[in-house]
Amino acid sequence: MTVISEQVHEARAGSPVSDVAGLRITPLGPSFGAEVRGVDLGRIDDAGVEALRAALTAYKVLFLPGQDIDDHAQIDFGRRLGEVTAGHPVHDSGDVPDEVYALDSQDNGFADVWHTDVTFGARPPAISVLRAVVLPPNGGDTSWADSQLAYESLTPGLRALIDPLTAVHDGSREFGYYLAQRRKGRGNVWEGEVFSSLAPVEHPVVRVHPESGRKGLFVNPGFTSHITGVSEHESRGILDILYAHLTKPEHTVRHRWQPGDVALWDNRATSHYANRDYGDQHRVMHRITLRGDVPVGPGAVPTAGRG
Repeated sequence: MTVISEQVHEARAGSPVSDVAGLRITPLGPSFGAEVRGVDLGRIDDAGVEALRAALTAYKVLFLPGQDIDDHAQIDFGRRLGEVTAGHPVHDSGDVPDEVYALDSQDNGFADVWHTDVTFGARPPAISVLRAVVLPPNGGDTSWADSQLAYESLTPGLRALIDPLTAVHDGSREFGYYLAQRRKGRGNVWEGEVFSSLAPVEHPVVRVHPESGRKGLFVNPGFTSHITGVSEHESRGILDILYAHLTKPEHTVRHRWQPGDVALWDNRATSHYANRDYGDQHRVMHRITLRGDVPVGPGAVPTAGRG
């Protein structure tokens, strides 16, 4: 653990407002979510980047108000944190850089189902960075759920039941038609190869975080189709229990977007949901993602490394 990581860890356990490497970190709850001030993402130094990485592992989702950056500055910042991927494995980036995924409400750019980004891939992104571009006058909030806190608050018997399980993640329900019809079976370069099919993948139901070592639920209603090795009814029953538990209010934080807001979240330890409550008003969000690891369950030793 570096000096800055130790400072973030100590700050999380102590004062409600802490200064680390010039960043003013204000927790939004006992263990999940924080607001960070005193940082300009367009001019952040190496110590600030390290502090953000450490704070992200500790708090899972960070909100940085008052940022004045464009797509290119967002990408440049992402490269300071890790390896920036294509904006999305399937979606055409359109008139934005290839690294940006534009969620535009006028082009069906909605995310109103609880999900974790791109879990239908073998190596889901480690970190996502989302920037508000166009906001409706009201509505369009985003909520995040802490999958580690949710796992840790399950009863010991249920944790023991789900620890060895794996689940199938399938992106075809959401993106199959788009890939086949609009992209003619040719998506973007992802993990060094053109993403040409949406073959289901298996991930552990419980994921061990490669940096903190904490366990968290790694299933989501958006892309998880079923648990392997059990009946259909058992799978649905287990998943329904986990989804209801994951999204309990005490496991979530909700953000009301303002112009200039940027959110960073640890995709290995959270799920999120964007409210679709603003009618025909316009909402545009630009997201980038950082390359992640192969998810590892409690029965294996995770490989440490940056996303």
